[in-house]
Amino acid sequence: MLRRAAVAGTWYPSAASRLKADVEEHLRRADELRPVDHAGELIGLVSPHAGLMYSGPVAAYGYRLLRARPHDLIVLVGPSHYVPFPGVSIWPRGAFETPFGPVAIDEAAAQQLMDACPVVRVIPEAHGREHSLEMQLPFLALLAREVPILPLVMGQQTRQTAFALGQALASLLGSRRAVLVASSDLTHFLDARIAAERDAVVVEDVVALDAEGLMSLLERRPDHACGGGPIVSVLHAAALLGAIRGEALRYADSGDVSGDKRSVVGYLSAALWK
Repeated sequence: MLRRAAVAGTWYPSAASRLKADVEEHLRRADELRPVDHAGELIGLVSPHAGLMYSGPVAAYGYRLLRARPHDLIVLVGPSHYVPFPGVSIWPRGAFETPFGPVAIDEAAAQQLMDACPVVRVIPEAHGREHSLEMQLPFLALLAREVPILPLVMGQQTRQTAFALGQALASLLGSRRAVLVASSDLTHFLDARIAAERDAVVVEDVVALDAEGLMSLLERRPDHACGGGPIVSVLHAAALLGAIRGEALRYADSGDVSGDKRSVVGYLSAALWK
């Protein structure tokens, strides 16, 4: 059950050599601009999911933290951009295709999550065109391809779904060395100054591990983050697993690459620490 890459060759290079060079350059630049000085146990990340040339320079700040940190599972939670449905869709077995080779699914963990959480079910079409999880794989497949993934796409981002998933993930992962990844871009198509002001509120909630505060914000203004529900789930699960602080690693917008600051998409890389 291989989930074929949907945006390889468009959103990121389909040739492994070219993709490796691009990802390594993003990692090198992140190391150069902000050397890693973090201490603690990494529980989760918030990472953007635009095309690699836009989101890669930001995502690199989080994914480089996987180096020299042993993990046995990476949980990916992203929004559904194309298929509306209630609850959460899981890809339960097989692997995700990448230019670096397949990334395996943790099939036992997938079954355990479905058994424990009624909002999680198999909806294959929700994964077909979806880029929110796939855009995490260029980094994961290069840095941690041997670590299996648990891929989850959230449909309607309701309070009930977000918190139920977070609770179930915390129960599932208590004995695992797992990293939770919430895939989300922030505000869309606003002037860069306005976008930064609005995005700062989301960043504050992430740093404070405030899943309730972010959920309340999204219920009023869902346009603050396309993957707001996944972020809430990951914040909630991380707190239950013992996370004590969040850290904003990098904020930027699409105008930093395109040069057009009149209409941007906001990107955040953040870490959740135990």
